[in-house]
Amino acid sequence: MALHPVVEQVTNRIIQRSKRSRAAYLEHLEAARIKGVQRGALSCTNLAHGFAAFPANDKLKLREYKEPSVAIVSSYNDMLSAHQPFEYFPKVIKQAVREVGAVAQFASGVPAMCDGVTQGQPGMELSLFSRDTIAMATAVGLSHNMFDAALYLGICDKIVPGLLIGALHFGHIPGIFVPGGPMTTGISNKEKAAIRQRYAKGEATREELLEGESASYHGAGTCTFYGTANSNQMLMEVMGLHLPGSAFITPGTPLRDALTAAAAQRAVAISQQGGDYMPIGHIVDEKSIVNAIAALHATGGSTNHTLHLVAIARAAGIVIDWNDFDEMSKVVPLLTRIYPNGDADVNHFQAAGGPGFVIRELLDAGLAHEDVNTILGRGLRNHCKEPFLGEDGKVVFRDAAPVSGDENVLRPATNPFNNNGGMVLVKGNLGRAVMKVSAVKKEHYTVEAPALTFDSQEDFMHAYKDGKLNRDFVAVVRFQGPRANGMPELHALTPALANLQDAGYKVAMVTDGRMSGASGKVPAAIHVSPEILAGGPLGLVRDGDMIRVDANTGTMEALVPADVWAQRKQATADLTSSHIGMGRELFSMFRNSISAAEEGAATFPLPSPKQTVVPLHDGIDAGEIIPGSDEDHLFRTTK
Repeated sequence: MALHPVVEQVTNRIIQRSKRSRAAYLEHLEAARIKGVQRGALSCTNLAHGFAAFPANDKLKLREYKEPSVAIVSSYNDMLSAHQPFEYFPKVIKQAVREVGAVAQFASGVPAMCDGVTQGQPGMELSLFSRDTIAMATAVGLSHNMFDAALYLGICDKIVPGLLIGALHFGHIPGIFVPGGPMTTGISNKEKAAIRQRYAKGEATREELLEGESASYHGAGTCTFYGTANSNQMLMEVMGLHLPGSAFITPGTPLRDALTAAAAQRAVAISQQGGDYMPIGHIVDEKSIVNAIAALHATGGSTNHTLHLVAIARAAGIVIDWNDFDEMSKVVPLLTRIYPNGDADVNHFQAAGGPGFVIRELLDAGLAHEDVNTILGRGLRNHCKEPFLGEDGKVVFRDAAPVSGDENVLRPATNPFNNNGGMVLVKGNLGRAVMKVSAVKKEHYTVEAPALTFDSQEDFMHAYKDGKLNRDFVAVVRFQGPRANGMPELHALTPALANLQDAGYKVAMVTDGRMSGASGKVPAAIHVSPEILAGGPLGLVRDGDMIRVDANTGTMEALVPADVWAQRKQATADLTSSHIGMGRELFSMFRNSISAAEEGAATFPLPSPKQTVVPLHDGIDAGEIIPGSDEDHLFRTTK
């Protein structure tokens, strides 16, 4: 199937836009590859430290420098249900690697926080920053320069993007992502949402709420709704960084263990010594990023990836923006109905056909690039597969099912649920924002109502509980951007907003914060960029201003006369309480240096061919990066 012209156009624009930074990235990658792993160049003292605690046979292999050494970078902790299974993965990996003559070492643990635990709590204000912290922790583990390949163990919201960003800064090292799989299905997501809404109304007790939540989140594995964690897994599949179909196989099963072992052995095969060398920086390129955007839309995935994918791409020298997401969304059909965009969970999705089915449909419809590198070599068609357990206990791959097992959950591209991906760019005199409308009914696509401003989600909930929100309004939740307080998810507001909408009121939300991968049926313009602390116009809104949010036309406007608008001054807020306590003071460097939401809310620079330090002179502030010569070198001034 010929590539869709919009997909081709977006891809070519990204390639052109990224030409210099991608070239710089590949230049750095090649230099690192040529230099090679320094295990053989380490001093005897260095090397002795590196394998002192190793079993004798593994130590001998490292001393001889001939066999590949595989790094294990894991986000294990036993508080996160999704990451608890990783406790025993290193044992499986080490044994599998030994079977093919190599060795594996646990190189690094990275932090992993649960947004489900911190929703609406002060800890959520560290959540976004944890992504780049994880990237740095990954780099620390790999900086020992002992490794020929790496296995990255992670699943949830910031963890996979952080691991991938870290991995891409060691882009010459082949890497494979190893998931743990979802928990088994508990009570339906529809039941869970109903209990939450009843509790928000005061119609259910806390005991009833906890019982419902516990029946939903009940065991080891990823939460089963299609939020950021499971969107991560879908993207790793379509980017060719997973073994095919490994995303949604439940933990604690023979097939899960067989996939883990097979991933470990494949990591050995794609090392330089293994003969099928495939560095991760050659897998993640402009085309694979476009494929990820396509899969995100086709599955109604998390809005958080309008941040994370941008940051991931940036780490590989690739520049994407929300226009790319918007244009792709217009042509990529919605192929799945998984909660919050439907009633099914990811286990139903896997049973109906899973990732391999979606990838094949995108390829056959010309909506994804087939000519990309993956951990299996060249060609994404290799990932249109489903894993099964062979008679010998090892994994075997078969072609994805030719037809959906349940068209209420998964459909072919010729018969989609919607003709677009359900993610919309809205813009106007309030800035630029993202809306996820795949779960929003058409009659709610447009809301025009008076603004009610809130400087925190607590302020909103107090007004709701006091009965002050029984009216048409647009909630403008301010000072929620990354510079202000770390851009927390405001998902805790969803039940209250849903209740007001169900009561017949016209309601919407506009915020420079996040709404998470579980954004639901209420229209929400999120990630408003620039944020207020970067001079964004959201800080000019006053209570009573008419606000129009329209997903049909892609507009987000304050209907205020231009002369009045021009005279307004930015709102202010005391953010001290968001900067101190719960460790938040340790993250001030992130708040002070983070980029805009549309630039990935990242704290690291784009790769550049050269950075020259020049003395201060008139017109240049200390620390400012300015475009350089025709070669577009970057110059940074010193203090």
